[in-house]
Amino acid sequence: MRVHEVKTSTLKLVYEEGGPKNGRPLMLVHGWPDSPRTFDKLLPALHNAGYRTIAPYLRGYGPTEFRSPLIGRKPRRTGQPVALAQDVLDLAGALKWKTFDFIGHDWGARVGYTLAALHPKRLNRMVTLSVAFQPGSLKAPKLSQSQAYWYQWFLCSKPGEAAFRADPLAFCKRQWQTWGPPEWFSEQELAAAAQCWMNKDFVDVALHYYRVRWGHAEADPQYAVQQARYDATVTLDVPTLLIHGMEDYCVLPETTDGAGRHFTNGYRRLLLEGVGHFPQREQPGTVADAILQHLLELKG
Repeated sequence: MRVHEVKTSTLKLVYEEGGPKNGRPLMLVHGWPDSPRTFDKLLPALHNAGYRTIAPYLRGYGPTEFRSPLIGRKPRRTGQPVALAQDVLDLAGALKWKTFDFIGHDWGARVGYTLAALHPKRLNRMVTLSVAFQPGSLKAPKLSQSQAYWYQWFLCSKPGEAAFRADPLAFCKRQWQTWGPPEWFSEQELAAAAQCWMNKDFVDVALHYYRVRWGHAEADPQYAVQQARYDATVTLDVPTLLIHGMEDYCVLPETTDGAGRHFTNGYRRLLLEGVGHFPQREQPGTVADAILQHLLELKG
């Protein structure tokens, strides 16, 4: 993989590039708690199919840095998906990509939905993993999903913040251990991802992501226009494949039931038996085949 850096108005954004330099552009966006390593097992198939892949380290992860140092609580370490989506859009602009395909997992899926809502003509096709598009005002989920979201409520509390700041690695490892079938990952996989969680802004970005989601932090006014447009979006026009594990104990499979009604230009959901929250890590062969089928059949 080739590692590069671009400067945006906010970040020194680092990304990994792979595949043929003149290949079809494909953006890969990781989730939380994870890293670009989450796509490693998919890359050979994607590159062999002719895709040039770009996998950014999101703000707060790995070598990506904010351009302005943190003084007190400013400038904001915003974690809103609209901010993450703007970072990806800035990267696509630096790459001179007018349009591109998109794959996003977890946080990355929300980035994809945000891009599809605000800049639908930039995305050709989209694959999302483990998270559905849910338009409208956010409401407390059913009790079963609320229980699975314990970590989000925990991070909205002062004791939770203190525990997370004291040992982010242990906190994130606990999520991996409980979000899928027993022993689905190796310690080597975890260690490779965890290297990205040593970023000095990792905790602040994650806290804002979850706190602003549930009304426990203020939204960043810098992104007020984008946020208002996203909040008003009811349907998406980008052809989409959603892949979800049946043993996902973080975002329960039932949360993606009926999500197809929000898509106007093609939608399919693929449910995988025996797979948890990280399908691209747990069953990469099946996931790669499904991704390529989706991208190539819609390419026509």
